[in-house]
Amino acid sequence: MRILVVEDDAVLADGLRVGLRLAGFTPDHVATLADARAALDTTPFAALVLDLMLPDGWGLDLLREIRARGRDLPVLVLTARDRTRERIDGLDAGADDYLGKPFDLDELAARLRALIRRGAGRSAGWIEHGALRLDPVARQAIHAGTALKLSRREFAVLQALVERPGRILSKRDLEDRLYGWDDEIESNAVEVHIHHLRAKLGRGFIETLRGIGYRAAEPEGPPSPSRPRA
Repeated sequence: MRILVVEDDAVLADGLRVGLRLAGFTPDHVATLADARAALDTTPFAALVLDLMLPDGWGLDLLREIRARGRDLPVLVLTARDRTRERIDGLDAGADDYLGKPFDLDELAARLRALIRRGAGRSAGWIEHGALRLDPVARQAIHAGTALKLSRREFAVLQALVERPGRILSKRDLEDRLYGWDDEIESNAVEVHIHHLRAKLGRGFIETLRGIGYRAAEPEGPPSPSRPRA
C-alpha cells in the first residue's frame, strides 16, 4: 500500500520511511505543502501521514483542501503539538486519526492499517476470498489450508486484487501501488508477479482482461480454514 508522508524533519522522515517499509507499506516522502499538493494530484495513495508545522504553511490547510475537494483519503495527523484543543481542531478539519510525537512505529502502522481497512469497508483484520485467507499484519497467505511463501510484492499484488472483489486493476494501477518514487520498475515486473502468483494459486485464480488489466476470479467453495496444514 502506497503511503505519502509529509514531514519536514529529515531524520524523522527517514525513520518513518524505513519503519513503514518494514511494515509492508510503500512510503513516499515530501517535506512541504507545495510538494504534497503536487504528489496528491499525480499519484494515488492509500493514506496520508501529515505533519502540521511545515516550512510553507499549516498542515491543516492541506487537510481542509483535501476534504473540500470531496476526497476520502485516510489522513493520520502526526505532530508534536498534541494539546487537546489542537487534536479537536485536526479531527474537525477532517483527520481520521491523530498521533502525537514521540510515537511508536508499530502503533503508527497499526493505525494506518485500521484507517485503510475501514476505508475499504472491512471490519476484520484479515481478507478472505474463496479458499484464500490473507493476514496483512502478519503478511501471511493461506490457500486451501496451505501457507504460501510470497515475496513482499507478490503479497501486495494479491492483496490489491482480493481486497475489493470484482475490481479490475490495470498494470499501471498495480505499479502505482507497489513502487515508490525511488524504486526502479522493470517493464515486465507486474507480469512476473502475476505469473508467480498463478503458479502458487492456480492459473484460474487471477483473470487477465486483455488491454484492461487483472482481477481475482469469482471464488469457488467456502472460505479457507484459518490454520495451515502441517
